[in-house]
Amino acid sequence: MNHPEIYLKKHEDKRLRKGHVWVFSNEIDTRRVALDQFTPGQLVNIVTDEGKALGTAYFNPHTLIAARMLSRKTDLKCGRNFFRNRLSHALHLRDLVFPQPFYRLVFGESDGLPGLVIDRFGDVLSLQITTAGMESLKAELIACLVELLQPQAIVCKNDNSQRELEGLDLASEVVYGSLPEELYIYENGAQFRVDILAGQKTGWFYDHRVSRQRLAELAKGKRVLDLFSYTGAWGIPAAMQGAAAVTCVDASEGALTLASANAELNHVRERMHFVRNDVFDFLKQARAENQRYDIIVLDPPALVKRKKDFKQGYDAYRRLNDLALQVLEPNGIFVSASCSFHLSRENLHEILRASARHIDRHLCFFAQGGQGPDHPIHPAVAETEYLKTFFCAVGSSL
Repeated sequence: MNHPEIYLKKHEDKRLRKGHVWVFSNEIDTRRVALDQFTPGQLVNIVTDEGKALGTAYFNPHTLIAARMLSRKTDLKCGRNFFRNRLSHALHLRDLVFPQPFYRLVFGESDGLPGLVIDRFGDVLSLQITTAGMESLKAELIACLVELLQPQAIVCKNDNSQRELEGLDLASEVVYGSLPEELYIYENGAQFRVDILAGQKTGWFYDHRVSRQRLAELAKGKRVLDLFSYTGAWGIPAAMQGAAAVTCVDASEGALTLASANAELNHVRERMHFVRNDVFDFLKQARAENQRYDIIVLDPPALVKRKKDFKQGYDAYRRLNDLALQVLEPNGIFVSASCSFHLSRENLHEILRASARHIDRHLCFFAQGGQGPDHPIHPAVAETEYLKTFFCAVGSSL
């Protein structure tokens, strides 16, 4: 059975021909087809205004990103074989670069599965399905994951605002097997307990793995401040590598409780201090009390979630970086990161330049980082490259 066709307006196929996979609602020729005949998540063929087929997508008539391409082939059947091929390809890459099964197994468009993120915690899989199209294929997806990996449990983490835009429910659930009472992962020589159901996103942030390892190697004998520390992924490896003291600051009591337990688990609790506070308030107080740190890690959540929030978010990043630099010891190391796609690497570069000049410090970049290899970047989908990190050496003004 052939899929129904969605026609694009004239010249609106250029981005797709270059390899992008999104079709926006204003790119569709609604004169040729009535969108109200489609149901959210329905499979369609995308067709140029001249009638040339571009491939198969799933479609939602109610969202700004109306269609997401699944294949350059038309009339694609998204059954068990489809998922088996895509998941096997994703698994092959991860197994090439990671010796243990703790990684992001699927990263949306980069792995040919838009609207889907899967994090692997050994025998437990945590899924985020953010589109009606992927939700409609969930049964085949889960069946294929069970066949391919024989997991102990599969959790769907549905507490995501994007699902609301797609008209989907927000209740997280265990959709296969049963979660162990305690779940642990290994990263950068450390062991961490993970709380999938109560944790943020899928329960863990694998993306900074490489940068966190680099930071830990610099930490011996240093006083480290970990801002927006979550459950200790930056601070605990630093302590294990010989940091003299590590202060973790986060607004979440639950995250800090888990971070403290993780510090105990890795035998570094005595050198770690956990502070529940707003990071802005903490930094202002630290400045007033003349507290100083040898290494500061600033890894905030996304402060620019939408393009229209750019000005407000940019200002928040600027103030955070400015405040953090003011409590850094001379000849200190400052690690500044952003996971906001709409804040570019160039934007963060400029924030750091301006902040250093504002407080009359000499700052230079000695390393840069981004997302790890389990977050591969699709060369035609700029949105898949979101994480940027600068390692800065900061001294007195020259």
